[in-house]
Amino acid sequence: MKIVKLAHELRPPFWRREHHLDRMSFRELVIAYFQYPAIIAYLALAALAVGLFFAQPAPLAPTLVAIGVATLIYPLVWYVLHRWVLHSRWMFKVPFLASTWKRIHYDHHQDPNHLEVLFGALHTTLPTIAIATAPLGYAIGTTMAGPEAAWGAACAAFATGLVTTCFYEFVHCIQHLAYKPRSKMLAEMKKRHMAHHFHDENGNYGITTFLWDRLFGTYYDRPERPAKSETVFNLGYTPEMADRYPHVARLSGGVATGHPRERVREKVSAEH
Repeated sequence: MKIVKLAHELRPPFWRREHHLDRMSFRELVIAYFQYPAIIAYLALAALAVGLFFAQPAPLAPTLVAIGVATLIYPLVWYVLHRWVLHSRWMFKVPFLASTWKRIHYDHHQDPNHLEVLFGALHTTLPTIAIATAPLGYAIGTTMAGPEAAWGAACAAFATGLVTTCFYEFVHCIQHLAYKPRSKMLAEMKKRHMAHHFHDENGNYGITTFLWDRLFGTYYDRPERPAKSETVFNLGYTPEMADRYPHVARLSGGVATGHPRERVREKVSAEH
């Protein structure tokens, strides 16, 4: 508890209170985004990786290939993790994984507009980004230009993963913001992601691209699935499931049911 309290106190003053995207403007989101500790950490580490690259640079060709591969692999890694890990029904059954599952995805589906739990937790995102990108860059550098280019290409790939994560997080924020994108492409992304959160969570796992949803057969439009999923807000962690596996319920103070907006109204009414 002391560590959690210290982490909270170290946050910028702006982030010592709750923020909800359905009550924020685009300008407020931009200000909040660049003050959020995780985003600051991603950008700082990306700058460090770029600095290390220039300290031991790789030739242009393997560098460009490493950047390209890291950019292309990211949507597949996200799809796999989103579908088979974050939407799994095994993590909440394991006591030492229950709190991680709660933090990285259950809380987000319980209240999709709560900005603090929209961003990934650094202790889960940073290792994932590093594992998904740096080894590929290292292998590309070694294969194309020899061992002396390995670390430079690895740094280039890792920096790409970090910057791509920042882009993903910003697009994800916009998708939950009370804001209609002018871009048709962004509006379509938002439409698919809103269906994932408010209609049927078993599909439309992408954030900026739905290529892998199409290839794996999980892409859908709402008319194709007339019935709303009963587990769209709880990801299968129902009151009955909580009786058998109470770890998440203990951490959450019970199991919330119903639409997130209704729960927020009830909370506000109770406070006043």
